Amino acid sequence: MPRMSNKRRLEWSFFLRQVKVGNTTCDRITYNDLCRGCTHSCKQSFRAVIILCPHYYSKRRKKEDRDNGR
Repeated sequence: MPRMSNKRRLEWSFFLRQVKVGNTTCDRITYNDLCRGCTHSCKQSFRAVIILCPHYYSKRRKKEDRDNGR
């Protein structure tokens, strides 16, 4: 796996999580659990607390709320 440049590491520092691979550690870009399965490009970091995502709908949400646009 190619190493990340210093410029790219600074840009993605909020998304990087250190993962142990074998005897070494490497930085991997990690998204929030809700954002991992999402197809939209508005991905958020695993460090952020998601308060509102315009594209997220819970499976427990009532169907009538979706129809009203809420």
